[in-house]
Parts: sequence; structure tokens; C-alpha cells
Amino acid sequence: MLQFYNIKKYILTAGIALLLSTAGPAPVFAKKVSVVEVQNAVTAARKLSPAAKAYYQSVGYKPMWAGKKNANRAKALINVLARANDHGLPAGRYRAAEVSQLIKAARRGDNAGAAEIAATTAFLAYARDISSGILEPSRIDKEIAVSLPRRSEQALLAAMAKSSGKGFLAALAPKTAEYKRLMAEKKRLERLLGNGGYGKKVPLATLKPGSSSKNVVLMRQRLTRMGYGSLGNSPVFDDKLKRAVQLFQQDNGMSADGVAGKGTLLVMNTPAKQRLQQVIVNLERERWINMNLGKRHILVNIPEFTVRVVDNGKVSHKTRVVVGKGTSDRRTPEFYDEMTHLVINPTWHVPPSIAGKEYLPMLKRDPSALSRRGLKLIARNGKTITGGVDFSKYSQKNFPFSIKQPPGRRNALGRVKFIFPNRFNIYLHDTPSKNLFNKQVRAFSHGCVRVKDPFDLAYKLLEKQTSNPQKAFKAWLDTEREQYVNLETPVPVYLLYRTAFFFGKDRVKFRRDVYGRDKKIFKALAKAGVTLQAVQG
Repeated sequence: MLQFYNIKKYILTAGIALLLSTAGPAPVFAKKVSVVEVQNAVTAARKLSPAAKAYYQSVGYKPMWAGKKNANRAKALINVLARANDHGLPAGRYRAAEVSQLIKAARRGDNAGAAEIAATTAFLAYARDISSGILEPSRIDKEIAVSLPRRSEQALLAAMAKSSGKGFLAALAPKTAEYKRLMAEKKRLERLLGNGGYGKKVPLATLKPGSSSKNVVLMRQRLTRMGYGSLGNSPVFDDKLKRAVQLFQQDNGMSADGVAGKGTLLVMNTPAKQRLQQVIVNLERERWINMNLGKRHILVNIPEFTVRVVDNGKVSHKTRVVVGKGTSDRRTPEFYDEMTHLVINPTWHVPPSIAGKEYLPMLKRDPSALSRRGLKLIARNGKTITGGVDFSKYSQKNFPFSIKQPPGRRNALGRVKFIFPNRFNIYLHDTPSKNLFNKQVRAFSHGCVRVKDPFDLAYKLLEKQTSNPQKAFKAWLDTEREQYVNLETPVPVYLLYRTAFFFGKDRVKFRRDVYGRDKKIFKALAKAGVTLQAVQG
């Protein structure tokens, strides 16, 4: 919560009209501001951080907001604070009206210290929120282990002091096309909400091309409001409507057969309000990654079940993936790291949790369960155990053996895995279970990310360090021995969770919240003061 000083005669109860008035000409400020007054205010400010106080001390308590010389900077700040809701930020947190009044009050040279503290506190809160996010992700969900691009308060104040204000403040928000498109979609949905949302829901009775009913009319109206063209009010399910249904299915990660079955209609009946919440949540996520991602990087979008290689801002490779199950101990976490090497013909070292929880019960029922699956039981001394073990006396907590699976076509990791060392022991890898890639919802793994076309991904990653990546990869593969291949240039990997996104497309794409993280994040955003708006007209 922002701290403002007790100068009641200058703090007014202000509404929207007061915010709008700040867009006019800057007030005439006193030519001089008392440095002593600023120093006294900064020194006494209980809520001002040590970093902010250190900044003021370093510049001799020279004001940044109060005074005639700072008029443009102060006006720029008040304007962005008043428009904070455009970004899905908690506008009330920055108390733009009160900051405006305090700045105006300083025009006579009185209480400049209070104006300075109020403006600085608001600026630091706004700058932090818009540049790197409102929330601390790991406090919302321990599986969201992303490192935020936080800038020091002292650095923010120093950079702001060197600018006129407007340009620097505008540069704080992410500059990606993704962020701009999500902002535009937010505005579109707000206008749509103000005019009735998506309209009436469509009853959950299958609609096929050639059918005719009033439900077809409702579907046409709903798809029109969603942005799939002007579809009219005909009760006949014609080819034009089929194409619109197919586009809708593609945009929502479904099989694009053009038949509006129960599953399609359930998604189509999602309220516009819920879609607006998703967009706001994903604006926050985009702020979490407001950094240089690297000329080449890898994006794994968990709810989309997709991995992309991005080169110089363009997707150069894309394929399907399988991610962790929705159960608490198998969900794929969100984090960022660097891919350093590939392991060709990998050995699978079964994690202890899987060994004790899944394989020990099998061994109690059938001591030959491992050998039939091509796995080996390893003692603590490293020797392979071939028999003579009484598994009934062991539990998950005291199971003393490890389990591994040698390289081969039956190996659970397939023929190649892609390593970016991390504390979660998560990596990308091949799999012999190819049938799972045909599923729409592909959440089946223990947490690692299984890749549909792993060889193609390997070729793409190796193309910058060998003239013939296919030939080189095949040579390593044909040895049938475990091979470690370092990447000459490590590649950043970002495991993301985007449920509303564009990724270069014209229309927004939505995905199911497979782990329930959207709900947690929006609840936290609402608690922080983020609100939904419905704009009429």
C-alpha cells in the first residue's frame, strides 16, 4: 500500500473527472523547490525503500517530480497512472488522483517533499508492475518457478531522472507483438462485454453441415460476435458456417472437422467474461518474461502441448509434445533455463519416486516385472541384481535399489533427450509411445516433455554446428551406445503456460487451463486490485 503524508488540506476526494483533467496543460510550478524539504521528507518516509532513499541521497535530494523543471515528467507519470487499467494493472494501487493533487499543491513551493514521496512511491510501484508483473509467481503456485526481470529501484529512479518521462514510461511495458495483441484483445472483449458479451449460449445438441434449426442461428450469432465473420441468421448449416466452425476449433486446439458436437459447443459457450480473465492473466505472464529471450530460443507452451524453436523472432520449428499429468506430483513446472547438450541413445535412470511408487508394487507381485520390461535392478554398490530379493520387506521409503533402462528402442526416453540442467530434473525427450501425440489433450507424462518429432528437433539444434546434422546424428545413433553431444552455443528454454495467445497469428487462441493455474493467478490479481471492465458503446 502506498504511503502518503498527512497534508489533508491538499488531498481531495477525486473521481474520474480529476484524472482526466491531468491531460491538460501542465500547472505552473514554483521555480525553486526546497532541497531541505525533500531531504526531510525522504528521511522521514517510513515506507520508502532503502534503495529509493539511497538514490535521493546520491543526487543531493534533488526533486524529480516537484518544480517547474519537472513538469513534463510529472504530467507523464500522472497520465500513465490514470491509464494503468489498460494493461490489466490494479489502477487503485497507484492513487493517480492523489498524486496529481499533491503535485499541483507543490506549485506554490509548499509541501514539495510530500508530493515528491507520493509520486516516487507511485512510480516505483507502477514501474515494477508493468515491467515485470504484479505478482510473485512462486507465492501463487510453487510450480511456477519463473525468475522475474526485476530492476532495482535505484536504477529505475536514476533512469527516470535522465528522461523527460513519457518515453521512458512507455518503454517499461513489454514491447512484444504478443503483448500488444493481448492488449488489443482485452479492449475488444471489454467493448463486447459492455454490449452483451457473446450473446445466447448454444444448446448442447450436435450440429452438422446440412442440418437446420434455430440452434444454428444461435451458433451463427455467437461465432459472429467472437470475430469469425458476418455469418447472418440463416437456420441452415452451410459450407460458410462449417468453415467458421473449423476455424473456431483450430483456434481452441480441437480437431477441425466442422461438426459442432458437445465438446465444441461447451468451449463455444465459454462466457466472454472468462475469456477476458484469461487475457488479463496472460498479460501478466507476458510481463514475467519481459526480457531478451535470445536470438535462438525454445518455447514450450504447456496448455497448448507444443514446442517451438524461434530464430530471430520467427518460428523455425514446431511440433507436438506430451506434458505432465494433472496430478500434483506430475505436473510440468514453469521455469527458464539453458539447453546445453543432447544425449543420444540415453539410459533411463528411473527417478526414486517412480521406482518406489510404481515399480516396487510390480516387483512384489512379480519379481520378473523389470526384466520383462527391459529394466535392471541396481544395488548401492553398482552391481546388477538378477534375483533372490524379498521385495515384500521394502516400502517406498526404504527401497534400497535403483532402476535403470539401457539404451534401445524400448527405452522410455526413446532415442534422444535434450538436457537443460535444472532442479526439477525436467527435460525434453523422445518416447516409444507415439500414439499419445494424436490426442487433443496431451497430459500423460511424469512431468518431462515428450517430443513428437525428436530427430527433427535434434537436426534443428545441430544445424549451426555441423554442415550435415542428419548424417552426424545418424552416426551417433547407429553406435547404439549412449552419446553426449554438447551444443556449442547453449539455447535458452522457456517452459511457459499460455492459455490465451497469438504467437504470430491474427486471431487469439485459447486453451484449456489443464493445471488450474489461471484460476489461482486471477484470484491473486483480483486481490491485488485488478478489475474487469465492461465498456459500452
